[in-house]
Amino acid sequence: MKHCFELNVDNYELWLSPGQRDYRLHLGDEVIAPVALSHHFDGSGLLVIANESVPIRFATDGDTLHLHIFGRTHIMRYRDPLRELACLDEEASHLVARAPMPGVVIATKVCRGDVVCAGATLMVVESMKLEFVVRAPRGGVVERIHFGVGESFERGLALVTLSEERR
Repeated sequence: MKHCFELNVDNYELWLSPGQRDYRLHLGDEVIAPVALSHHFDGSGLLVIANESVPIRFATDGDTLHLHIFGRTHIMRYRDPLRELACLDEEASHLVARAPMPGVVIATKVCRGDVVCAGATLMVVESMKLEFVVRAPRGGVVERIHFGVGESFERGLALVTLSEERR
């Protein structure tokens, strides 16, 4: 699965793939190998990129990563593909959580009429032998669950529709 990070105002899509003894970093059309990270509990670590070891310091705050490397601090924000694919319906009072890739519903964690807050788990889905959680992009009321347990869906289809929270 591709991951998207925002650094300054630029967006970068990347993903990791396993090699024989390490990982490869895919950044656009470029492949960088080997890539490894060893980290300590004090927020420090050693990043290995193409056989060059670089000491780093880092801290996370939700979806934000503060990374100190090469004498400079960079602030990166993880852009969750599920949140990115959630889009407003034609009516401003509806929000649709969409599938970032094809998959199968493993579990539904909410029912129609449930009030949820932003980030609440809506369902668990499986895609390419990986499970991931579909979260509410904002608070609201579950209006419709489009797929049940065991049902398959395609990329971009609506999984859960939320409406504005009842007052």
